[in-house]
Amino acid sequence: MQITKIDLNNKRQVQDFLDLPFHIYKDIPQWVPPLAGDARLVLDQNRFPFYEHSEAAFFIARQNGTPLGRICVMDNRRYNDFRGEKTAFFYLFETVDDEAVSTALFAAASQWSRARGLNKILGPHGFTPMDGNGLLAKGFEHRPAFGQPYNPEYYLQLVEREGFSMNRETYSGYIDSQIVFPERIHELSARVQKRRGLHVARYRTRKELRALLPHLKDLYNGSLGDAGTNVPVTDEEVESLGEQLLWIADPRLIKVVMKEDDPVGFVLSYPDISAAIQKVRGKLLPFGWITALLERKSTDWLNFNGAGLLEKYRGLGGTAILFSEIYKSATESGQFKHAEIVQIRTENENMLREMRNFGIDFYKTHRLYGKELQGEFS
Repeated sequence: MQITKIDLNNKRQVQDFLDLPFHIYKDIPQWVPPLAGDARLVLDQNRFPFYEHSEAAFFIARQNGTPLGRICVMDNRRYNDFRGEKTAFFYLFETVDDEAVSTALFAAASQWSRARGLNKILGPHGFTPMDGNGLLAKGFEHRPAFGQPYNPEYYLQLVEREGFSMNRETYSGYIDSQIVFPERIHELSARVQKRRGLHVARYRTRKELRALLPHLKDLYNGSLGDAGTNVPVTDEEVESLGEQLLWIADPRLIKVVMKEDDPVGFVLSYPDISAAIQKVRGKLLPFGWITALLERKSTDWLNFNGAGLLEKYRGLGGTAILFSEIYKSATESGQFKHAEIVQIRTENENMLREMRNFGIDFYKTHRLYGKELQGEFS
């Protein structure tokens, strides 16, 4: 078994790292490949904003020259400074069903982490808030929502054999087009908006959405930035995330709760183009973007990838605004028959309980794993 730390200036090594998942998942029809441009960008230290404040390493396992597994490990210094921790994150873990391969990969990741004074490791955990986190633990029969993790079931056993234990879980819920939210939710939303001087901004063009981007940083940081393993985002990261959002967005599905001219909450949803990404194998260029554009207009699946309010607006019925807008986004256009709300943290018990009461089926579970590099995990 040979473990190689990828030289990010070596095109052949980078390509081997990027190609490996296509071999792992070649017989798994549910898998959706990442967008080729996004996958390559995270290995570009000159362009990806993460490297302005942190570092990462990429390892690949080979036997007789054949790539069998890979892993990324990162030292997110903004996270550790913000949280007062010394945590490493692993990500982009892919392997054949062979314990020797996973053991060698995690040994390399752990050694790299210890050399930087890090004392525990969590994962899978992405670079940005747009990256889905965790290993899929329930829902293997379903195609993942666009951008969300999918993995073979044996990954769970391989990770647990390396001494990892569950750190936290997230649930993703299915909404049928026939679902009906109680009318009291919409009535409460209207009353709260009137009483607190709020309104929901709607958008028609990407130009209008682009004008919103400068406000996203404060809105995100104030509503979700300190939740779970999230940390406040930088201007550069917001710009990069905004570009990712804009190319797929249907402006009508982006809802922003406003207090006069200031954003105080949001509901982000977008058409699921996973079927198109499967067809073009993640490659939008030169012509894959046409397939993706057609899918965006015709898909009957909708994904909700975030909803939040600034803390002072959450109580006194404030979350009713979010629930009401989620329902409207899922039903108003008539295009969508199915919707998925992705990765709600289990700690968010009130939201989960309300959604179950509305008939939302939490049919997928993702699990974040942790391990102490020195001593017992806590």
